[in-house]
Amino acid sequence: MTLVPTRRICVVTGSRADYGHLAPVMRAIKADPDLALQVIVCGQHLDQRFGETWRAIAQDGFEIDARVDLALGDDSRLAMAQATGRGVSGIAEALAKLSPDIALVLGDRYEIFAAGAAALLLSIPLAHVHGGELTEAAVDDALRHALSKMASLHFAAAAPYGQRLVQMGEDPSRVIVSGAPGLDQVANLAPFTREEMAPRLGIPIRDPLLLITYHPVTSQKDDGLAGAKALLKALDGRPGTMIFTGVNSDPGHAEIAKLFAEFVAKAPNERLAVPSLGQRGYLSAVRLAAAVIGNSSSGLIEAPALGAPTVNIGDRQKGRLRSPGVIDCGEDFEAITAAITKALDPPFRARAQRATPAYGRGGAAARIVATLKSVPLTQLSIKRFHDILPR
Repeated sequence: MTLVPTRRICVVTGSRADYGHLAPVMRAIKADPDLALQVIVCGQHLDQRFGETWRAIAQDGFEIDARVDLALGDDSRLAMAQATGRGVSGIAEALAKLSPDIALVLGDRYEIFAAGAAALLLSIPLAHVHGGELTEAAVDDALRHALSKMASLHFAAAAPYGQRLVQMGEDPSRVIVSGAPGLDQVANLAPFTREEMAPRLGIPIRDPLLLITYHPVTSQKDDGLAGAKALLKALDGRPGTMIFTGVNSDPGHAEIAKLFAEFVAKAPNERLAVPSLGQRGYLSAVRLAAAVIGNSSSGLIEAPALGAPTVNIGDRQKGRLRSPGVIDCGEDFEAITAAITKALDPPFRARAQRATPAYGRGGAAARIVATLKSVPLTQLSIKRFHDILPR
């Protein structure tokens, strides 16, 4: 009997957002006897300002094989560029020691771009999740497409994204429409009840519960600061409970986070700002929320799957698929106010709960792991451009 060697899959994660999507895949890899999971954490996971979320990874039962501190000193564009360089160096060193058969990454952030560059330069096959998407108003758009060109294996969240990858010259046989793996957590969610959530939050939950996640907009000169101010103006004076989840580490994050902290401090019994709720806590909050508000991809992917209306502000997510429960609006006070009013309208909320979400309802982790197990590694070592133009 010939023993099949265990295939080493190294997951690189740099933020609570990409870990939230990758966690179901990591569990499936860990549970498979033919696969060995390796984990590299970097970026926001190691930064106290963003909740040191590496602890949540460890608490979830995953062994962390390497930590790469990007030493992000401030929220300038120069600091982001310098952190990317440190990321390439540090992640390359970690990958060289771990020597995985495949490196697995998700998304479009600069930390993940650094991981992709490191894997490419070390000739380690790269598998990329959530490629082929568009976010036209963010630097992430170019980083995502660059990662797709570095990758030898693609897991697209929806059919149009898989088609776009082929349009970009990727071999159709290496493009798998897996769905969005973060939705596996929604499908398997054992949510906290309202009674369980309130003591975890430390404030009472009063209706309507609004869950707000707003990140910098890297395509704008003010990094989205004007939009953040308009959002707070639209929220000021509204009844109910407001939960602000942490701003990510993109340029401009410090000023936006400061604005939110000051807004919360004015009504501490009704408003809360947290770096991270954890995956179960966040999804439970979405499920309880009357509306999800901001410019995060979670408002387009997880919220519709949980039946929550989304107010999507500005162009940060421009180009992504929309579910019927998503309301797009401008970054001004009047537009945001009108969108929130519409989201809280009972008939609209009922339609959002009944609607079919654009990204489906889960099952991606099993599809991804089945491919990681079966794909011939020799096939991934050579990458050719798939030309769809007539010769």
